Amino acid sequence: MGRSKHMERSSIRQSSFAVLAALIWGTTFVAQSVGAEYVPTLAFNAARSIIAFVFLLILCLILRQVRRSRGKPATSTRSRKDLLTGGFCCGTALALASFFQQKGLETTSSGKAGFITALYIVPVPIFGIFLKKRVPKAVWFSVVLAVAGLYCLCVTESFTISSGDICVVLCAFVFTCQILLVDHFVTVVDGIELSCCQFFFVTLFSLAGSLAFEQPTLEGFGIAAGAILYAGFFSSGVAYTLQILAQKGSNPTVISLLLSLESVFATISGAAILGDRLSGREYFGCALMLAAVVLAQLPDRKKA
Repeated sequence: MGRSKHMERSSIRQSSFAVLAALIWGTTFVAQSVGAEYVPTLAFNAARSIIAFVFLLILCLILRQVRRSRGKPATSTRSRKDLLTGGFCCGTALALASFFQQKGLETTSSGKAGFITALYIVPVPIFGIFLKKRVPKAVWFSVVLAVAGLYCLCVTESFTISSGDICVVLCAFVFTCQILLVDHFVTVVDGIELSCCQFFFVTLFSLAGSLAFEQPTLEGFGIAAGAILYAGFFSSGVAYTLQILAQKGSNPTVISLLLSLESVFATISGAAILGDRLSGREYFGCALMLAAVVLAQLPDRKKA
């Protein structure tokens, strides 16, 4: 009985982490839009990743010291090799996904990009089958509901395929890889340390690409400083760490559904901050998304 209650509390905590991450990502839309006007794609990603890496590095050092003072092991990471391997793999996937998403936004609308990116909720359970991750029928139905909700919420124009759409499709598949990689490595390394190491490699790859192919200006960084700080600290440093903590010991399909609420929060924050009005179709899309998330959180009868 006690173990059951502990598992229930743990599940609620992890679900809350995922929803909070989705909320932060959704509200970061404005910051990313402002930053994109003044700073090139790779330079913007490098700047926000540096902020995330420094923040997480300091947090890791503080947590290690606190654990030592309490007579506990400084970290749950089994080996430095596992941490570096996990950081490299997850960081590579995240750097590629961020690049494809931002590149796609240059030629496709934000609504279509939001819909296509969130489609990682479809390949996650499919790929999970090959990794022996059992997916209950209710979760599969939740995925269908969520896709329908995302379509109503995000796609408001004729659905045509452009080069930008292809980039965002690639982004969705790479995000799928990142989610599944996190699901694998978070079982053998400390979650916050994995996030820190992940952003070290995102910074490295983005910075190298920016120096090679872009010409950012100090003036542009100055104008977009607020946007970069918000995206770096909250979206990268906090939200991606919450994603990793949420995935530890959880079903990656369920967590991906919760993370896809980013589109709902983006729409709501756009209405609240930018004064955008939601249509009846968009409200219906939000309702479908919320129904999908609630259904995915219901207890599995077979497991019970």
